[in-house]
Amino acid sequence: MRRSMISIMTLVGALSTPPGGRDLAAQAAWGFGLAATVGDGWQIEAVDVGYVRRIAAGPLRYYSAAGRFGSFVDEGAIIKGQRGFVAAVALAARTGRAAIAELGDENDLTVIGVDLTVEGTGYLATRSPLPQGSSWAALSFLPGLRFGRHDGAQYGFVLGPTVFLGRTPDVRAFLGIRFEAPLARRESRP
Repeated sequence: MRRSMISIMTLVGALSTPPGGRDLAAQAAWGFGLAATVGDGWQIEAVDVGYVRRIAAGPLRYYSAAGRFGSFVDEGAIIKGQRGFVAAVALAARTGRAAIAELGDENDLTVIGVDLTVEGTGYLATRSPLPQGSSWAALSFLPGLRFGRHDGAQYGFVLGPTVFLGRTPDVRAFLGIRFEAPLARRESRP
């Protein structure tokens, strides 16, 4: 009796829960964020500004293109820890958000969930202290925690490995804090 009740309750819960793919309802959004490679020695600390677009390609739900601008910072230095400037172009694809929790009522629902971003980045730098030299590429796999209204602003936190590809390959941790604001839709005129 207990097993049948558990399976019935599981089925009722699954049927009454909205789908986990209910993410940003707008077709496009502006993306802003902070990006950093973390670890010992020289780190990159940068600002991201980009464009996010909704797609439907298997598990991928969004793609984005962003510019990244920042500097190298020597975390071991107390004074004059900055060394050079870095600029990058980042192209990313992101899965839909798998909902963990929902807060609020039906009219004002905030969804908390997880997703995965795969990001390819091309860097150019001045006075680079890294063994990769002044230009290199990176590939990042970034699991993330995302929250916000499905039709409004989205806030995200990503943390994962990034592989620097250049003269000398290197693996570093990547940390990102991201904000997405949907673009206004044009209303059709009668």
